[in-house]
Amino acid sequence: MSGITLGIISFVILLGMVFIRVPIGLSMFTCGAVGMWVITGSPMPVLNHLKNVTYSTFSSYDFSVVPLFLLMGQFAAFGGISTKLFKVAENWLGHRKGGIAMATIGACAGFGAICGSSMATAATMTQVALPELKRNGYSGALSAGTLAAGGTLGILIPPSIILIIYASLAEQNIAKLFLCAFIPGLLAALGYMLTIRIVVWFRPSEGTVLPRVPYGQRLWNLVRVWDILIVFVAVLGGIYGGFFTPTEASAFGAVGTGLIAWARGGMNGANLREAILYTANVSAMMFFILLGAGLYNSFLALSQLPQEAATMVIELGLGPWVILSIMLVLYFILGGPMDSLSMILLTIPIFYPIIMKLDFGLTPEETALWFGILVLISVEVGLISPPVGMNLFIIQSMARHISTGEIFRGVVPFIVSDATRTAILVAFPSITLYLLRLMY
Repeated sequence: MSGITLGIISFVILLGMVFIRVPIGLSMFTCGAVGMWVITGSPMPVLNHLKNVTYSTFSSYDFSVVPLFLLMGQFAAFGGISTKLFKVAENWLGHRKGGIAMATIGACAGFGAICGSSMATAATMTQVALPELKRNGYSGALSAGTLAAGGTLGILIPPSIILIIYASLAEQNIAKLFLCAFIPGLLAALGYMLTIRIVVWFRPSEGTVLPRVPYGQRLWNLVRVWDILIVFVAVLGGIYGGFFTPTEASAFGAVGTGLIAWARGGMNGANLREAILYTANVSAMMFFILLGAGLYNSFLALSQLPQEAATMVIELGLGPWVILSIMLVLYFILGGPMDSLSMILLTIPIFYPIIMKLDFGLTPEETALWFGILVLISVEVGLISPPVGMNLFIIQSMARHISTGEIFRGVVPFIVSDATRTAILVAFPSITLYLLRLMY
């Protein structure tokens, strides 16, 4: 059996294991180890390689960012930051038609910039915003759709853990990738707000209007979140100002957010212990997935499958834009049953070499960064796509009074918004790369 055939069989088996809910880290580890054993004919190369890939994975300086940003998100949750951000956004937008839902999107964007996780953003903001949406008469469909879509901003707006993983896999600069995500992230938030406005325009009963808050009170409430704004500006400004590396910035952000949580009375011994244990558990899970991906990717390299797949796709004679579109549709389909990290680790080793051989009129670095943002947006669409989008399950588990049908109906307008934004960013790469070209 050739290495290419073995690689294809292993990929099918791996997908099967994932779909029957075998942990993705264990699935990739098993397929990688067995496949390498079969190719080399001996278990010794597997053991030798495992020793090397374990050390290289767990000693990676870039990956130390992951637990620090996770800890930062936990401190933000305990510090009541999500509630403060929601109230500020509500003060400025609540008097508009659909304003509370738009405020939810704004708060999701702010919290996502601190948290870096889609599902954590969706879960946290559901706890904060859903009671307010329900109390003010917002329909279950619009409420669920808003919260599910708003949660996806956690993986797009920097700092994003998934962007960090992609940067490592594609060997790209994390700071530059964060920079490329800013405009698409802003477009996502504005697009969701516009979607809400259109929904309540056609169906006025879906949302209500709050009394207008005086400007003095709005400004005062904005001032009350000065510490949160300082940490956010310091983290990202420190990176782009050359004061911090991304790892140092994540450490500064974790400490700063922890101090805010303590000052606001949300951090005691029990909460600190819970935050550290959660960070340790999630970090261990993610690092095991990274270890499994490292072993499986090494097996794929031995099988020559990525290289042959790239050559085969080029020889088909399809245009680069057609190939890119097919990949994004596959991400959209896989994004429902699979979490974003698993999908990135599983597909990038195969898709990335193909993309880098295509000519989009960009430099290799620009192509890699642009493709990473497009992948992330496509994954984001999959997270809210019925019937198996991960964010939909989170909303459903926390909003028992909203039926499954309402959730599915409510998220459709936001999927249309995502599809429109994706098409614009595919057609005009310069939008994604504008800040990169401006600063570098």
